Amino acid sequence: MPQKLKVAVSQSRTLPTLAKTLAALRKTAQRAASQRIDLLLYPEAYLGGYPRTCNFGTAVGSRDESGRDQFLEYYNSAVDLGDTPRSAGDDWADRKLPKAKGKDFRGDGTREFIEKVASETGVFLVVGLVEKAGGSLYCACVYVCPRLGCLGKRRKVMPTGSERLIWAQGSPSTLKAVTTTIKGVKLTVAAAICWENYMPLLRHSLYSQNVNLYLAPTADARDTWLPLLRTIALEGRIFVLSANQCTRQRDLPEWISGPRGRTTTSSVSKDEATSLNGATDVSHPSARSVERQEETPASPPTTTNGRRKSTIAVTEDNHELCLPASTTSSTTKATDQTETSASLPSKNLSSGSSASHFLCRGGSTIVHPNGSVLEGPLWDDAGSDEDGTGTLLTAIVDFEDCLRGRLDFDAAGSYSRNDAFKLSVEGLSLDPPE
Repeated sequence: MPQKLKVAVSQSRTLPTLAKTLAALRKTAQRAASQRIDLLLYPEAYLGGYPRTCNFGTAVGSRDESGRDQFLEYYNSAVDLGDTPRSAGDDWADRKLPKAKGKDFRGDGTREFIEKVASETGVFLVVGLVEKAGGSLYCACVYVCPRLGCLGKRRKVMPTGSERLIWAQGSPSTLKAVTTTIKGVKLTVAAAICWENYMPLLRHSLYSQNVNLYLAPTADARDTWLPLLRTIALEGRIFVLSANQCTRQRDLPEWISGPRGRTTTSSVSKDEATSLNGATDVSHPSARSVERQEETPASPPTTTNGRRKSTIAVTEDNHELCLPASTTSSTTKATDQTETSASLPSKNLSSGSSASHFLCRGGSTIVHPNGSVLEGPLWDDAGSDEDGTGTLLTAIVDFEDCLRGRLDFDAAGSYSRNDAFKLSVEGLSLDPPE
């Protein structure tokens, strides 16, 4: 039986309210269903939002009240999935946790909404979100099957940099892969969120579970992100999907970008600007990248993508941003007839169009197990301005290619020397799941 599925990533951005973002999630999933997509990945912190540029009124040794107000706003925008702070694992997924009297479910209904969307569309959804449990926030993602609902949930075990101020550390037990069968194709799916992908032992814990679909929702739009994804795909002999938000200044919530927010919004340091943003001031292109409609398996390209050149520029608000050089994008496939924004000329940051400045340029990507790029990276495309739906990158992939790659390398098997090297993860079995 053919082991081919159509997979996709959605370069979606968080909208001003949770209700609007959920509505856009549904519309994006419906469009995916119309294209016969089997599995769809949304970006890191899609629900709840990634509070880019905000320092929550903090410096080493001090916190101010306006920053506490910002955290309150952020907490209230996060979703409650009905889990516990320690993470109840399978008990949460299997709905075994007690419910309050008079309620049919735990949490705020977001879990049930996503499950309904998956069921209605028939698309397996993986959604990045900010989850509140107790008084803390967690960066997480949920795996949602159209037939069975939520199969599991990841919580980021190590937030990056200043994320550690607002996101708690998730339990390593959530690194557990989930299994599902779609159209007769057995998938073992796991996610590593953003800079978790730079943790070699964490990656190996996923390889050890015999994952064949590796998901990397992210907030990183640097040039170095794509080489990492290609390394993971080749190292694990797995398909890698990465979805990022594409965010402009005007997309920030009022509590960050408004008069009150500006008083506690930090100047982005050079290190921060080049670490996650990959930002530019290029206006949103009028000709958005065409969503791929190919109905044949995606073949690894014979050429590799070059690196984008970039420079550092300073905005009027004293933000340092990492800008791409105005050269023709080498990430555009020869068969793609649309102009990519990476080939558009850059504008001067003092031109007065600060609302259109890109704080994060996206870069969503799909990579083959041999390390070649199948689709993307997609730059400077923030999705629909009308309804906030994301732009889809799609590929038909053959999961037998994962096994073909194991002929000469299996990171957690024949090439692991597990008689000499040992890995254990607290609360997690590394045996491949059934």
